[in-house]
Amino acid sequence: MPLYFKKLAMLLRAHIDKASWQLLMAVTVLHIAATWLLLLAANETELLGLNTYFYYYVVTTSTVGYGDMSAVTPMGRLVVALFQIPFGLALFGVLLGKVGQLVTFWVKRAMTGNKNLAHLTDHIVIFGWHEQRTKKIVDYILADNKRKDRQIILAVNDLEEHPLANYSEVEFAHLTSFTDEKELERIAISQADKIIIDGKDDDQTFTTALMISPLIKEAAHISAHFIDESKVSLLRTHCKNIECSSTKSAEILVRAMQDPGSSRVQEELLSTLHGDTQFSVRLPENIAALPFSAFFHYFKEKHDAIILGVAHDLNAFNMDLNPPLHYQIKGGDILHYISPERILPSEVKWSEIK
Repeated sequence: MPLYFKKLAMLLRAHIDKASWQLLMAVTVLHIAATWLLLLAANETELLGLNTYFYYYVVTTSTVGYGDMSAVTPMGRLVVALFQIPFGLALFGVLLGKVGQLVTFWVKRAMTGNKNLAHLTDHIVIFGWHEQRTKKIVDYILADNKRKDRQIILAVNDLEEHPLANYSEVEFAHLTSFTDEKELERIAISQADKIIIDGKDDDQTFTTALMISPLIKEAAHISAHFIDESKVSLLRTHCKNIECSSTKSAEILVRAMQDPGSSRVQEELLSTLHGDTQFSVRLPENIAALPFSAFFHYFKEKHDAIILGVAHDLNAFNMDLNPPLHYQIKGGDILHYISPERILPSEVKWSEIK
């Protein structure tokens, strides 16, 4: 046998062995065409129109059989009984099985975190899973009813199945490593807008933060949580685009002891689930510089919000809390405030602030 025909036979065998879509489509088209030609030869003219034939073929071959169209000649009935239905029914069975396999594959892929999410943009990525805390993080994000509608990716390396499968807003990504560049490309880290790093320990959080810091876009923001405050200082030295937080249990305990009720104030400020919450809004770049008093009075009167402080960048390294009334605020500054709900920049009539 010539080499060309041998290769062709091997290729055909491979398609047959795995019942490939290409083979199934080719056989289906061949069966549709052959049935049409045989019905033509049997003089079944009523069945051969383009729209009519497609409807007749699907209804008859799938054995639904409404009875509104059928072969009437003796030869036509033989074609249907001996060729169209037996072979077509087998094809339908294989096609349905193939579709079922495909659906199962996609569902399993999403549940096991192997889905490719590289197409996402402006999304939120949460690195790490903690039984109680991570679910609360997602709940707090979704509770902000004025948040930008972003998809959330939960990236983990120690779970085999989606732990929040009932959250339609949350995609699951199982990564072999948080520092593997190809794995990070799969979750579109360079296109993400907000990132939370909450690793299983401070070392994982630290290495993940170091890895993704140079990969994100300039306008993106990273929040990293630590237990050990020494890691916070070290990371701030190397990565200026990361906002670090650490457990403040000692400070909260002392403040609650000295000023009873302080812990409840902290809870209210941080939770979007109930009560007034802390938010932030960036001023338009073209706004004229004005004193803090102008913004303070406007936000309280128009939005029932109290401005707590002013930051000059996303990480608020040089935030001025409770600045004096004459403090000058300029375009691009970020106002941190508390209010019943988030205030969108489009809801503020900046020209009225004087």
